[in-house]
Amino acid sequence: MSRPTLLRAGLAVLGSAGVLLPLAAPAAAVPVAPAAQPVPVLNGDFADPVIKGDGPTTVGIDSWTGSNQRYSPTASGRTDGSHGVALQKDGNTLQQRLRGVRAGAEVTVAYEDSPAVSKECTGDQVAGGQPYTVQGSGGTLRETTTAGEPGRSKGTPGKGVWTARSYTFTAGENEPLLTFTSRVTDTKTHVTCTPMIARIRATEVPNAVDKTVGKTVLGTSEAYKGNDRESTLHNAAAACNGENACVFRPDTRASFRYYDRARVVGEAFVNCTRNALEHTRLVSFAERSHDSVAQTYADAGLALNEVARLPTTGVRDEDEKRLKERPMATQFGLAYEKTWQRPWQWFSSDQRTVVERVQPGEVSWIELQPSRERVEGWFLSKKDDYRLHAVIDGPSRAVPDRLLQRTGPMSEAEKQRCASSRPMTTTPVGADAPASSSDKGLVKTPAPTAPGARAVSRTHLLD
Repeated sequence: MSRPTLLRAGLAVLGSAGVLLPLAAPAAAVPVAPAAQPVPVLNGDFADPVIKGDGPTTVGIDSWTGSNQRYSPTASGRTDGSHGVALQKDGNTLQQRLRGVRAGAEVTVAYEDSPAVSKECTGDQVAGGQPYTVQGSGGTLRETTTAGEPGRSKGTPGKGVWTARSYTFTAGENEPLLTFTSRVTDTKTHVTCTPMIARIRATEVPNAVDKTVGKTVLGTSEAYKGNDRESTLHNAAAACNGENACVFRPDTRASFRYYDRARVVGEAFVNCTRNALEHTRLVSFAERSHDSVAQTYADAGLALNEVARLPTTGVRDEDEKRLKERPMATQFGLAYEKTWQRPWQWFSSDQRTVVERVQPGEVSWIELQPSRERVEGWFLSKKDDYRLHAVIDGPSRAVPDRLLQRTGPMSEAEKQRCASSRPMTTTPVGADAPASSSDKGLVKTPAPTAPGARAVSRTHLLD
């Protein structure tokens, strides 16, 4: 019988005898690559505002920056309802910031291009295709040429030769700017006879959330109005606390619960006696919130504007006042409760009665490991298109805090303290003499009060 057969037979005997056998080592887990997630591209079909006629029109395109020519789906040669946009001449751009994308994410943009459909084009201008570039913040500049449409002549509209394209880049900043730029340099070319873009979509593979970032370093908040980055947070915060109230939109992908670092609450109890001690004490503790808006002002050395103040000071009375006065605090609380089905708390406090039993030569202390919650998202003003990014970290109601009751050996300093003598002074007179009752007869002894006890003083009758 071969060695492997003997080994299998022996294992079978051990198993039948009731002997527990070690489990085979599990196969190494294969890391699962994060899935691509959709990125909102506002007005990606260029349908807004509604076009009159077939175009071209030069009315500003909602959510996009740049002066471009827009054609109806019919005039663009499309059957999916999306409009075509001509990029005009060399250097003209079509731009939009990709909402919610954070630096480091891998972004893939899908779109379609075509040579111009304008009847102003000559055959030579479209026969070999038309050049343009596409770039996302942090990505390489890609030079592309549309498909050609030979056989065209001036005065005849094109039918649209639409080609699906894909462009992938790693975001070099938050809210990366996607830019299409015309590269048609012929000065004789009509502004409408330029490369066309349609049906823009995007996905991203976001970075893993870094859960090691501390609550006091939540990052720099940013504000935008449309596709423009604001130099300060003031206007966006004012919009959210003024008449144009905002809504808060949490990013659930970057929000999480966690346990904070443990800290000692109350005093350490040192047992210097020779006996075990048992006592009861009251332990009090409190937690506060932190926000990236206030930290951004502090990092810049600026005083926190009134409109940007959230209830995160750590002073209970001040935070309760801000909670009532700051619409942004209400907007955040409503969005949180709607998303996670429980109310948000900006601050918390509690007390616990703890019974301690401390052995001789040991120390007893209490540690608190608070549960916290971090929420990342945007304050959005629909009317002005202001967007204010914020990260808020506060005490969590989702999971309980941890109270750790600990005992352990004394430190060297505590041992020295326990070994020290109690405060005393010298006895310069009669230090070596035996103790005597020098006060005998000088101190009046009180009469005993116990039942049946005889008084110390007696009365004798004289004959």
